[in-house]
Amino acid sequence: MRGADEPSRAPHTLFSFNTPEDIQMMATGCDADIGGNSTVHFDLDTSPIHNQPIGKPATGRFWGNMRLDVQPKFRGRVRGGYAAFRNKKRRTLFGEMLENIEFHEYLALRVRLGGDPATHNSYFVNLQTNGPISTDLWQHRLFCQRKDNRWEDVFIPFRNFVRTNNGELSEVTLEMSDKLRSVGISILGGNSGASGDYELGIDSIRIVNEEDVVSDLGSVDTKNSSKGSSKEKDDWQDL
Repeated sequence: MRGADEPSRAPHTLFSFNTPEDIQMMATGCDADIGGNSTVHFDLDTSPIHNQPIGKPATGRFWGNMRLDVQPKFRGRVRGGYAAFRNKKRRTLFGEMLENIEFHEYLALRVRLGGDPATHNSYFVNLQTNGPISTDLWQHRLFCQRKDNRWEDVFIPFRNFVRTNNGELSEVTLEMSDKLRSVGISILGGNSGASGDYELGIDSIRIVNEEDVVSDLGSVDTKNSSKGSSKEKDDWQDL
């Protein structure tokens, strides 16, 4: 008789963004939902110029216009300057589907940074886990080293995500749960004072370990270990 197999530490893809069905798994939100003027889109980019370098027929594209102003009747009442996407809840016969990240150390994202250069440093990666406080969000800045609209791999250690609640850093220390409910990316122009057309291409989101923190896209070192925090919203709409 054989015992239970050891947990796999092999790289694992959480989400890919290469088909219309992949895109439909995502939900979007932006400040326009509460009186702002920003826009948000998440769609399939079939441009050969963008996709041939990584051998894909299509990839995801998160894009829109980031604006800091709000509609006149909401001035002084709401803050503009954000847009985001994340995966929708995935239901099964046994409840919500969660991803186990217990045996992986890094979140790996293959992304392409475009749009107005003023928006390039305003992106954050957002994780929601199956923790004891449902409104918690774990965040990390998305630091892209390429500024030429070309693909790169960004690796973020799970240990470097910081806990936020209602848009503020939490003063209560908790360990991040290893059961992942959702992954998303936001652009927070209101925090950085950045406005303009934004665009982020995304091919995949994976979980990997130290031995797999290697990119086959060129010589740019995209290993990322900085910390970040930001304001985030909790209203989303289906695409």
